[in-house]
This record gives sequence, structure tokens and C-alpha cells, in this order.
Amino acid sequence: MLKIRLVLILCSFYSMLATAQSRAINWTADGTGYYKLTSDGIVKTDPKTEAESVVVGKALLTPPGNSDALKLQSFDYSSDRTKILLFTNTAKVWRYNSRGDYWVLNTTNSQLKKLGQGLPDRSLMFAKFSPDNKYVAYVSGNNLYVEDLGTSLVRKLTADGTRKLINGTFDWAYEEEFGCRDGFRWSPDSKQIAFWQVDATKIRDYYMLNTTDSNYSKVIPVEYPKVGESPSPAKIGVVTLNGGLIRWMKIEGDPQQHYITRMEWSNPNELIVQQLDRKQQESKLIYCRTSDGNATTFWAENDDAWVDLNSAELTGEPGGWKWVNKGLEFLWVSEKDGWRHIYRISRDGKIVTLLTKGNYDIGKILAVDEPGNYVYFSASPDNATQLYMYRVRLNNPKEEPELVSPAALKGTHTYQVSPSGKVARHSFSNYNTPNVTEWVSLPDHKALQSAKSLEKIIKKDASVNVEYTQVVTDDNVKLDAWINKPNNFDPNKKYPVVLYVYGEPAATTTDDTYGNQSNFLYNGDMPADGYIQVAIDNRGTPALKGAAWRKSIYRKVGDLNINDMATGMKKLLALPYMDKSRVAVWGWSGGGSSTLHLLFRYPEIFQTGISIAAVSNQLFYDNIYQERYMGLPKENMAEFVNGSPVTYAKGLKGNLLYIHGTGDDNVHYSNAELLINELIKYDKQFQLMAYPNRTHSINEGVGTSQHLSTLYTEFLKKNCPPGGK
Repeated sequence: MLKIRLVLILCSFYSMLATAQSRAINWTADGTGYYKLTSDGIVKTDPKTEAESVVVGKALLTPPGNSDALKLQSFDYSSDRTKILLFTNTAKVWRYNSRGDYWVLNTTNSQLKKLGQGLPDRSLMFAKFSPDNKYVAYVSGNNLYVEDLGTSLVRKLTADGTRKLINGTFDWAYEEEFGCRDGFRWSPDSKQIAFWQVDATKIRDYYMLNTTDSNYSKVIPVEYPKVGESPSPAKIGVVTLNGGLIRWMKIEGDPQQHYITRMEWSNPNELIVQQLDRKQQESKLIYCRTSDGNATTFWAENDDAWVDLNSAELTGEPGGWKWVNKGLEFLWVSEKDGWRHIYRISRDGKIVTLLTKGNYDIGKILAVDEPGNYVYFSASPDNATQLYMYRVRLNNPKEEPELVSPAALKGTHTYQVSPSGKVARHSFSNYNTPNVTEWVSLPDHKALQSAKSLEKIIKKDASVNVEYTQVVTDDNVKLDAWINKPNNFDPNKKYPVVLYVYGEPAATTTDDTYGNQSNFLYNGDMPADGYIQVAIDNRGTPALKGAAWRKSIYRKVGDLNINDMATGMKKLLALPYMDKSRVAVWGWSGGGSSTLHLLFRYPEIFQTGISIAAVSNQLFYDNIYQERYMGLPKENMAEFVNGSPVTYAKGLKGNLLYIHGTGDDNVHYSNAELLINELIKYDKQFQLMAYPNRTHSINEGVGTSQHLSTLYTEFLKKNCPPGGK
């Protein structure tokens, strides 16, 4: 699902990223430096000295006949460094600015040329150089094209693309739930391109209505497979550059009951593909021979709940494989033994070696330094609210994992490691330490600039009064929690309590990072005004606590998670300084759903709730997400009903503020109207704010973010007054 990072004032659905993800670093070829965009153009930086040099000035980025340089969103060098692919004039496709114009700058003769002549402006997507640097391929209008950089000849490789027959990219659900956007891959020898074709022609449209941008309303259709509806069939095709016959891979299984979630080339004549069944309980790895399309499954794993996808962050979206040992083995992440571990698997799938032994989870693979014999990964074996870098040797799995991050710095460590595995950008923060960054060398983890090492620049924020704790429920479950106390806290007084919730499998709320305990929506200073803020992570959140913890929520969304949060809150409210008569809860998206559940079902605990963009009925959400965590409605309809907030609307006794954007293509506005009707049915009074044509992030339009903040704050202050008593 689309991740919401609320401290950045919102993105979109069903999750909150635990930490803000920094933009990927554009490393130099040797991995010892990096490039960045500045007002001067493209600048190369040496992290050892911070010396900067302009490698491509503004003049070279200015098209002939223009006075202004291109405003770049991103750029990529060709592998031989003779050309640069420039992405500009971008536009959103669902969540990301992945459509726009592409230009190529030839660094040997300074020629700047726009790609896609004859195609509509701002229509190109995912352009990338061929491995031999002679061509660029891209998508436009859901068709795949290739352009000869020597002759500027553009060839159309597919011709059947429409709004719902999609070549080289994906439909709404694949992008939102599998992180799939870039849907084609060059072969290593630059002779072929493999691509996804997603057939959404049988997927029903959800119709949004734009009623404000013209005198007459405009219907906006979104192909959106609701839970219980069959998936969009997907297949993999391989086409040669001359635009010849497309050869389709013969992957077994009904396309309407399976997903193809990952695909890469394994050699110039073969693809490796991951296929999930519809319930996402069986994952198969398949080799496809491109000469005849024949497919062979060589690895499979199953889970009674769901099989998680490999992170795309190491190998590139929607990646999945890191080949080692000259292509004879690859690394794979699996929870098949109950923990998220890294495995080294032989090419034929017959030899499987566990690299990260022990009862702990890895977070994700950070880097592979094969010459140095290390694989680096994030983990936190002792405290799931924190995160550190560890490493193990690729060829000696008997060794215990080695902590690489400084042991004395307790909190959250994040890394961006160069392709060589020798240099990394290291960032650290915790609840009372603002984020600090240094450049380090690996494997020794020494600061490249001793004067700017974390030990010398780190500073604590003395104004923060946050306590990390654990609460033990009546079911004897330990839940991580934090308490953010007000300024000038007096333990002899009682303070109002505001619980921030998410509660679903896409995100946690208790990560030990700076600012995670702050309320971005509040228009003011909550600690200064006298509020206690708290958060609790229930079972089912993606904390690094083992597969049993994460998957205990299977077919229990809206049940187990809500019970954990309610019973955990009861334990916290036993603290003498918490005012049980002034307790509020709020959340966005999945957190909005949790808010409704808690307010409707536990009025003895919560008097006030603010729910934003909530799924009121699980049957209204998309099939990939909801079926992954809840199964198929035809098999367990009662659990979908029991897990939906609208089922309990008649239990409302307190103060509810419900907020939704009418242009939300993620959690549709029909969720709001269904809930409104149910509340009307039982004569339940509440406050509603509908933001016209705003999406799930509710941040479009002049004044929107400020209005939302003011609305939230005034409602909270009125119904859950601040200050100690």
C-alpha cells in the first residue's frame, strides 16, 4: 500500500512509514563520491573532503534556443559515462512523478537532445539506457518504445496499449500494493526487452466525481479491483529491438488467480520471475527461457498467512535478486523458519544456506560487498523500536552476526551504502536526539571526516520528555509504547491523553526516532499546552519481532489489533497522572479505521476521536491488500464484517470528527458516505469535513494543509481540553 509519512505532511494510504526515507544517492562509478543537483547544475561531491566540482553546468542543461536550463527531477549516467539521461517536466501517475520529458546529454560533444519526438509532451515513463548505451527504452501511452541514440529513430515495440491494457508499467493496485511501477527490463546483451503486460480490461472502474473545476461535473474513472474481485491478469513478454514478434512466457497458473510480482534477467537468454497465488500464501521462483517461453519452477515456499515480498530497495524497484558467486547463487529473504532471514540459494534452488542464523529478524539488506565477503543488513535483535546495521560473511554462515553501528548510540541507524560497499551515508537519531549524519568507510565504520563524526556533532534535545515503555495486556502480550509528557510535567496533576494509532500490517508507530512522538497536525505546541501524547504498537504491525508476531493478525484485522490497543491503553491509563475523563484517539487511513473501532467499541476509554480517510468497510478496499491480510470474502465473510468499523457505528457515544477527501482514489469517499448513513440511522451526532477533490493525502489546493490543521486542533481542544488539573 502507499505509505503515509505524516511528518512530511502526508502521502497516502494504509501505512505510515516509520522513518522518512531519504532520496537515493546517485553514486559515482567507483562508489567513492556522488552526484547531486544544485542551482549550478550537476555537481560531484567527495564525501571525504566535501569538495564539490561542477561536472555539468547550467549552460549544458539549456536546450538550444532556450534561455533557461532544464529543471531536473533526476538524472542517470550511462554505464560508460558518455551520456546522461535527464528527467524533467514531470507529472504524477497515482502517487509519484513518474511521467514527464526525457533528454539525453552527450558529455563528449555537449549535444542535448529531447527523446520521444512525435510523442505527446510529458508522456514518457521509466526511460533507461540499454547496457551497450546505444539505445533508450521508455513507455508512453502504455506502450513500449525504443529509440536509437545515433539516428533518433523511434520504434514502437507494442501497439495494443490502452488505459486498461498496460505494457511496461502497471495498474493502480500493482503500484499501490506491490511497489511495481517500472515494468520493463533490458536484456544484458541489449538485444531484447522483457516487460509486464497487465490486462485490467475486466477490472471495474470506481468513478470519482470532480464537481468544482467546471460548471459540469467530470467523471474520473479508476480501474480498481475491490476485495473479492479477481486480479488483473499479468504476463511477461519478450520483444527484440526490431519490433518483431513478442514471445510470451509460458508461466503456469490461471493469470486471474495469480500475481507476477518480480522479474529480472538471470542471463541474456533467461528470466527469473516471482509468482504469488491470489491469497499470497504461495511464492514460486520461476526460470523462463526466452527462446521458446518455457518456464520451470525451481523454488517455492508457503505460509498459512501470507508470504512477504523481498525489499526492492537493494536491487531496484521492483527488484528482488542479488546474484553472487559469478551468477551461480543469489540472495533471498524469507520467513520460512519463523524469522525474516537472508538465504544464499544456488541457481538451481537445490542448495540453500542460511546466512543470518538466530531468533531475530533482519529489516532489509543494505549492501553486498562480495569482494570483502560481507552482506550488510538492518536489524534490532534486542529492541524492535530501534534499528542498527549488522553484517555476516557470505561464505561463513556459522558466524554470529556482527554489530557494525556504534553500540553506544541507542536508537535508529539508517544507511545508504555505495555500490562498492566501501562508503556509506550514516544517519542516527532517537527520541531525544535530532537526526545527525556522517560519512563512513566500510568495513571499519570510521568517519571519513573525523571533525564531523557523530560523536562530535551529536546533540540531545533537553526539552524532550519522552518515556519508552512496554505494557503487558491481560493476554500477557508485551506491547511497545511511548509516553510524551507535557512541559513542566507535575506527576501530582492529571493531564488529557491523546493516543496516536495506526494498527495494521503496513506500519509501526513506536519507532525510536526523533520527532516520531510529535503531532504534525496540531496547530501549536502540544507539550506546552499540557497534553500527554502516547502510541502503542499492537500485534500485527511490521515490527522486527518474528513472523508469529506479524502474522497473528491474519483474518483478524479490526479484531486482534483493536483489542491490543484498547487493553494496552487501559494499562497506560492506570498511571496516576493520566486523566481518564479526557482521552482522545486519532489516526489516518488504517489509523482512521482503528480510531473508529476504538471510539465505537470502547466508549468507556475514549471520549473523543478524529478519524481521517478511514476504510469504514473492508469490502470497499482493494483486493491485493485486503485479501493478503484477510483472505477471500467468500470464505470468511463474517470476519470482514466483524473487522469493519461501520459494523459498530451504533456504539458511538463520544465526540467524532470524520475527515475525508472526495477525490481519494485510494480509500474511496464511498467509505465516508456508508459510515455517514449508518450514523444517521442510529441518530448519532458527529462532525464531518469533506475536502472537495482532495486525494488521500488531503494536501492539494491553497490553504488545505493549514485548514486541516486548524480543524483538527480546534476540535481536539474543544472536546479534550488541554492542561493539567
